[in-house]
Amino acid sequence: MTRSKRTKAIVLRRTNYGEADRILQLLTPAGKRSALARGVRREKSRLAGGIELFAISDVVITEGKGELGIITSARLVTFFRHILEDYDTLQFAYEAVKQIARASEMVDEPEWYEVLAEVLAALDNINIPLRLSETWFYLKYAELLGHGLNLRHDTAGAPLSEEKTYMYDVSEQGLREAASGDIAAEHIKLLRLAHVNPPSVLSHISRLEPILPVCLLTARQHASI
Repeated sequence: MTRSKRTKAIVLRRTNYGEADRILQLLTPAGKRSALARGVRREKSRLAGGIELFAISDVVITEGKGELGIITSARLVTFFRHILEDYDTLQFAYEAVKQIARASEMVDEPEWYEVLAEVLAALDNINIPLRLSETWFYLKYAELLGHGLNLRHDTAGAPLSEEKTYMYDVSEQGLREAASGDIAAEHIKLLRLAHVNPPSVLSHISRLEPILPVCLLTARQHASI
């Protein structure tokens, strides 16, 4: 008896196969899965409208040969269409998908699905600053790879102080005390909040814009992307 499984899925990669098929690399709440969408490139395909980039789909995957499943039905649950309306947002969305596709090869954590779904939803929300979504993503990316940014102690092991300033030390992968450092208490506070709150919550913090450039640079440097 052929077994089937229904799951939520986000498309990571699409590869044309044969005349009308497509092999999809999907990210699901249970991890990554590869599946064949037969005839999806045909004009009247029943599957085509249910499998889009930058979307959450509800798919049914039937066992195929080896690890490659067969998609027998697909329904679009959420399409993050606003991502397509801004060039910088679109480019970062591609970047986030690419980095998670790569990272999940090294660390196959179910949480990757939650991170990607959350960042796509944030990018789709025109009221959330792009740099805030980027900062949150890079912090989560590093955390899931096992080297979250230490926001309690500096590189010398001393507790971070509101009275001091810091700089990101690439070689030590942490915050180093520096009299001329551009990382101050307000930046550390936002980075700490980003560890435990999604962008939709963080966006309600007042006076975010002035501190986002430094927070984004710090998070990106630590993620080493």
